[in-house]
Amino acid sequence: MKSNKGFTLIELLIVVAIIGIIAAIAIPGLLRARQAGNEASGIGSMRSVNSAQATFAASCGNGFFAPTLEDLVLVNGTSSPFIGIDLNANGVIKSTYAIAVGTDSAGTATVAACNGAAAAGLGVGYWATASPLDTTMRYFGTNTSGTIFFEVGVGAALAMTDTSTGVGTALQ
Repeated sequence: MKSNKGFTLIELLIVVAIIGIIAAIAIPGLLRARQAGNEASGIGSMRSVNSAQATFAASCGNGFFAPTLEDLVLVNGTSSPFIGIDLNANGVIKSTYAIAVGTDSAGTATVAACNGAAAAGLGVGYWATASPLDTTMRYFGTNTSGTIFFEVGVGAALAMTDTSTGVGTALQ
């Protein structure tokens, strides 16, 4: 005796087609959510740099700013880093963003910072950039003003300086 229990080939194909349609609808939304999360991380990194630089200048740099991320994580004795160890070097990749810090006015300090950062590298200002590995995402930057700027477009990296304010669009 033959049993007629089970699914027919047509029924299975219909189920697979429905799953394919649902996946096609969901995947673009998931990609947009991932991109938004990565951009939020880039913005958060710029905020961390602003906070770390302000604290460094006020408590350790004698009013001067650190020229690199390495100087912000430098620890001397019992001091603690000014920025998280996830941002421990210029060019570090965090959530698909390459983070860098610099200064255009190095060599004006006369005393080394409390954490051992050389006086010759300290500056009266700083800049930081977050450049995405995926060039369709937004580029971010900040400087001594504390404002975070962004630019959209392929290859639209921000040319930040210590005092630039006309670069990109200010983040609201």
